[in-house]
Amino acid sequence: MALKIRLSRGGTKKRPYYKIVVAEALSPRDGKFIERLGSYNPMVPKDHAERLTLEVERIKYWISKGAQPTLRVAKMLSSEGLVKAPDIRDQPIKSAPGKKRKEREAEAAEKLASAAEVVAEEALADDTKKE
Repeated sequence: MALKIRLSRGGTKKRPYYKIVVAEALSPRDGKFIERLGSYNPMVPKDHAERLTLEVERIKYWISKGAQPTLRVAKMLSSEGLVKAPDIRDQPIKSAPGKKRKEREAEAAEKLASAAEVVAEEALADDTKKE
């Protein structure tokens, strides 16, 4: 029986409220759980006391029994110093151009630079002819 410390969603549409629970890994997200260990309310300001409440002693107990926190819960627990901070990779920047687009832009820049050189050379040639 694998145990997870995870979030269980409550609240209404567009007003989420999460319970931090310990549950079997295969049970549904909002389904049966073993024990409630705290709560997380993302709707209140970050510095508010009710944003994250934890029962520290019970969390330590369940971790000692082998319960694994999910990535999101591990981030919350690491801010309280209960677990080591998870290694979270940087999120990709979705608006960044892809590889092919960068190549096309580089080619276009080269063409513009070569065209500018040709125009500059023609201008120099015209200046030397006038003199």
